[in-house]
Amino acid sequence: MTKINEACEKVLYSEEIIEAKCKEIAQKISEDYAGEEVTLVSILNGSFMFTSDLIKKLTVDCRIDFLQVSTYGASTVSSGKFTVKKPLSLDIENKNVLIVEDIIDTGFTMVNLLKYIEGFNPKSIKLCTLIDKPHRRTQDISADYACFTMENDEFIVGYGLDYAQNYRNLPYIAVLKEQIYN
Repeated sequence: MTKINEACEKVLYSEEIIEAKCKEIAQKISEDYAGEEVTLVSILNGSFMFTSDLIKKLTVDCRIDFLQVSTYGASTVSSGKFTVKKPLSLDIENKNVLIVEDIIDTGFTMVNLLKYIEGFNPKSIKLCTLIDKPHRRTQDISADYACFTMENDEFIVGYGLDYAQNYRNLPYIAVLKEQIYN
């Protein structure tokens, strides 16, 4: 059993649960894109671990690209400013695009991300997220695929999710102790 990091209050999703959910979501994606190629656009830095595990389980032809955007900085709340820090390198015109994100919270980042991706004229765009927090939405957006839906406001880290660039390396998703970020 993995020892919990001392900065964490509790583990929400273990390695085994995450693995099972990735497999389940990959199966759905593979069914939906059967006979077609899909380009995964992994949103850095948070979704790199999720994307890695997800792509290994897909049974359809796929390509991968990475996009880095920023709306948070070192804060726990969005700054309200959308910035592309690392643009796409693949041509996605007339391609099926699956955006792979670590967490969809207010939806601000995702709405702006969709506008950006739509500018490249893809054939289709779908959203896949590790964590979905629909109760926090301020924007009209929803995920096509979500591993976990959270109905509370606990601040989580691990499996790519961070606080001020720390805790991404945890193999599980855990609640960060409030005294760490307050």
